Formats: sequence, structure tokens, C-alpha cells
Amino acid sequence: MPEALTAKPSVRPANPCFSSGPCAKRPGWSLHALSDALVGRSHRSTEGRARLNEVITRSKAILGMPDDWVLGIVPASDTGAVEMVLWSILGTRPVDVLAFESFSATWANDIIAQLKLPDARVLKADYGEIPDLSQVDWARDVVLTWNGTTSGARLPYDATIPMLRDGLVICDATSAAFAMDLPWEKLDVVTWSWQKVLGGEAAHGMLALSPRAVERLVSTPAPRALPKIFRLTNSKGLIDGIFRGDTINTPSMLCVEDALDGLKWAESVGGLKGLVARSEANLAVIAEWEARSEWARFLAPDPAHRSSTAICLRIVAPWFTALDHAGQTAAAKKIVSLLGKERVAMDVGSYRDAPPGLRLWGGATVESADLRAVLPWLDWAYEQVRAQHV
Repeated sequence: MPEALTAKPSVRPANPCFSSGPCAKRPGWSLHALSDALVGRSHRSTEGRARLNEVITRSKAILGMPDDWVLGIVPASDTGAVEMVLWSILGTRPVDVLAFESFSATWANDIIAQLKLPDARVLKADYGEIPDLSQVDWARDVVLTWNGTTSGARLPYDATIPMLRDGLVICDATSAAFAMDLPWEKLDVVTWSWQKVLGGEAAHGMLALSPRAVERLVSTPAPRALPKIFRLTNSKGLIDGIFRGDTINTPSMLCVEDALDGLKWAESVGGLKGLVARSEANLAVIAEWEARSEWARFLAPDPAHRSSTAICLRIVAPWFTALDHAGQTAAAKKIVSLLGKERVAMDVGSYRDAPPGLRLWGGATVESADLRAVLPWLDWAYEQVRAQHV
């Protein structure tokens, strides 16, 4: 007799948005939050500059960024922020790049294939793992991603980065900022985007620079021509207006208003401490379920390196692992499609370059109750697809 299928759950998540970017809006969000946006006004106006500067000051305060760091709003999301720094800073000393998921691999490719730096090393790790930090030479500039958005693995807070180092540490923290404690004293450049942990809208990036990074920018100009959109310095030194709200290009004042709404919400839930707690609680919900699951496991096997935001799951059932890569991809997509059609979990497929599986966002804007509600649906969708293969 065929095994009975799991019954369709009766409880649905209140918010089915578990995408890893753009991410869920904060609880209770509506378009009314944007009613005071400076639409039709210049971002160069007194009021426009004040709103942009408010994004900067509130962000610095919530994150606990050191007072002597500068923070600016830059074009093209986190990607733009990272590329600005790679092209503006790298090239005067050797470089180590940590590559353990899709975006960090992109930075490595840019450094090797586009900037063509002659003395660059790429330290790799498989999806779900992190590179061996003991192999890093901190006398070199180091480019790393703090949290692997596409792999579900993150660096630990106490990562062995020396306080005293000759090189600069450039950190892509787009899915870590506002969800994880960052050791600012061990970093020199930190970037993120609005559409991740606070659920903001896309296309705007944030670039934070330590005094050491500023000194490098000013004292050692980039050994290459830079387009305007990448320039952080001029003949007078650092273009400090960027770090007061004078953006390089025209920002969306609707997005600015939305970013401010997210920051004010973050303050209302306890600032960084509250945001971290909410994200860690979400990881704990999935961890409890994963420990009981017969078919799903975290892509990151080491709990110390397991992301609380981009929570990646692999399918370990024998019928699934017996499939070739194309078959696994097709089966995982069927699970994702069923969840989407039921409108209980939207956009939860693993990233295209990652092993086939599922990825659920666990950042602070996601309610733990919604994750608890969606987990039986994962079991249900899995069973529907399994039945087609066994």
C-alpha cells in the first residue's frame, strides 16, 4: 500500500515573504509609511539633505559604529558600494580574497579578471563552509563577505582578525548589518544595502570607512582611472559631502523615506540588540525543526558558522541525492513552485549557483510565528514531490 501523503496544513503564515532580497518589510508596514516622502523635491534641498543625513546618523547609532568612522549613501546597492572600494583602494599592496559563496566569488573574479591585480590570492571554501582564516595574510589587503547570503554560512564574531594589521579589511556585510554584531575594530570598510535586514527598497548602498581606510584613499590614489560614480576623493582629499548626505547621483526620496521608516522601527524593537535577538530567534525555530526533519539539513553543518538571515537548507533524502544535478534542481524547483502557488512561502529557492535546495530569510523583519507556520508547509510540499519519485 502506498505511504499516505502529509496532509495540507491548515495554518498559513501571516506574511509569506521569505525572499533573501529584497526582503520582507517590517511588521505592520504599509504604503502610509511613505506619506511624508519628499517626492517632487530636490535631494539637494535643505529638507532633502536632512533626510539623507538622518539615514546616515540613525544607521551609525543603531549599529554602534565608532565615532571616527564615516558613513555615506552610494549608488547601486551593496554591489555598487563594494565595487567603489575595490576600484578605489586596491592595487597598491597584495590582496587576499575569501570566496565561499556567490557574491564573494564575484569579488574574487573582479579582482583577478577585471582589476587584474598581479599579487592576489583567492582562499576558497565550499558552500556552507568558510575559508581557513589561519591561511590569511593580514599584512595584505583582505576582501571578505561576513555572511554568505547564498550559502547560509557566516564568519563568527570572534573571527581571528588581528587588531594590529598592515592591510585593510574590506567587508561586504549586506546580509549581516543590523542582524549580527560586527567587530568594527577588526574591519576597515563595511558595506551593505537597504533591501536586506531592514526590508528597505533596492538600488541604494551604504559605505562605511574607518580612519585607516580614509587615510589610504587620501594618501594613495587608485592606480587607475575612475568614473565619477566611483570617486571618493578629489584634489582636496576625501569628498566628505558624500558622508553627510550629498549623494553622488540622484537618490529616490521614496526609498529614503522607507529606509527611515525601517530605522525607526529598528529603534522601537531595541536597536541592534533587539534586531539580533529577533534574527537569532528565527534561526532557532528552523533549527528545532531541522533536528527532527528526515529530509532537510542546514547547508552550513557547523552551528558556529550558521547564518541567522540567509538560512539555507539542503535535501538529504536518498531518492533526492540519487538524482543528477539537473534532476535535483528540477525537484527542488517543484517544491518551491508548490509553496509559491499556495502563497505560503514566496521566492524560497536556493540561489542559482548554490546546491539545489531551499533558502528562507530569517532577518529581523520576519516574525518567528510565520516561520513556525511555514515549516509544516515545507514538509507538505516535499512529500508531494517525493511521491512523484518513489
